[in-house]
Amino acid sequence: MLIDRRFAERIKKVSPSSTLAITSKAKKLKAEGKDVVNFAAGEPDFDTPDFIKEAAVQAIKQGFTKYTPSTGTPELKKLICEKFKKENGLDYALEQIVVSCGAKHSIFNSLLVLVDRDNEVLIPSPYWVSYPEMVKLCEGKARFLKTAPEHHFKITPQDLKRNINEKTKILILNSPSNPTGAVYTPKELEQLAAICVENKVLVVSDEIYEKIIFDNQKHVSIAALGKEIYDLTITVNGLSKAYSMTGWRVGFLGGPPDIVQAISRLQDHSTSNPTSISQKAAVAALKTESDFSIKSCQEFQKRRDYLVSRLKECEKIDYVLPGGSFYIFCGISKTGMDSFTLASRLLDEELVALIPGNSFGRDDYVRISFATGLKQLESGMDRIKRWLEK
Repeated sequence: MLIDRRFAERIKKVSPSSTLAITSKAKKLKAEGKDVVNFAAGEPDFDTPDFIKEAAVQAIKQGFTKYTPSTGTPELKKLICEKFKKENGLDYALEQIVVSCGAKHSIFNSLLVLVDRDNEVLIPSPYWVSYPEMVKLCEGKARFLKTAPEHHFKITPQDLKRNINEKTKILILNSPSNPTGAVYTPKELEQLAAICVENKVLVVSDEIYEKIIFDNQKHVSIAALGKEIYDLTITVNGLSKAYSMTGWRVGFLGGPPDIVQAISRLQDHSTSNPTSISQKAAVAALKTESDFSIKSCQEFQKRRDYLVSRLKECEKIDYVLPGGSFYIFCGISKTGMDSFTLASRLLDEELVALIPGNSFGRDDYVRISFATGLKQLESGMDRIKRWLEK
């Protein structure tokens, strides 16, 4: 009891990651020399491009190692404004941009300045594991909108309308999605935007996977669909997935001036600026003409198509074709196992690591990442197929 009193109530409510046991064990087995196939990865397996790394080296050599403005350098913020305008049709001024320590940081900052105790945040399920925990830390309440595979795991206008009440403050929208790869069409976004405008619901739009999108689809930012929804939306993005810069920790957001000003005050007194060197690397990523993200996307689509061809051979696995990201969310109800049991046994018996769906709010699913090479995909699917047929 005395030990329990040491901690704030807010941290007691935060759940530990249920993926930790699987990923930790997989790392331990790999360190022991076991041939583990990793289908659990949440980051691209490609290295950061050399021109980006070189920009960071030059920054160090030139002594660009001091504090920068808390919300990012003017040079980087200008390039982010240009990126938003050119690629997303969004007009943001420099004072509407905050550069943070990753897109996750940008999302948490947004929620922390907007969510009060008992405010409800609408989160489509399946969801990225950190969304509900962030809401808990803000002392808000997550209201989950369960989606269906027949709707490609996307919320419908009816779902959204039905779940809005006087406590509703924010909708978190993630397209392309982790863990399902769902991509919302312009028409679907227009319908959701109209409902949010009518009910004055703010939108935190997580667009971190925007450049990993398949089948000639085009990413659309919900904030670009009109002035009214623009004024209600915080658009979050970053460089981790598009440029394979997960460890550099550079994310950014654009939003209404008053919200951005509040986020700026918060960041002034929490992290202050993102790493100066990483900001110079981000400048190179956004400034340099490169087809890196295009080629990466093409490679991910090849991997997706191969993985789907192999999943068709597995009678006990269902799946929905992902339109983006590098994950396939697979239904396992025909196996008779919950997601953690299946993931644990598969790792123990076949040395294949994947993520249980209970981490994403769906215990009858598992997430397979194809952020790994074709040889690994082939080996891993051989093992899964053999194991399921036992």
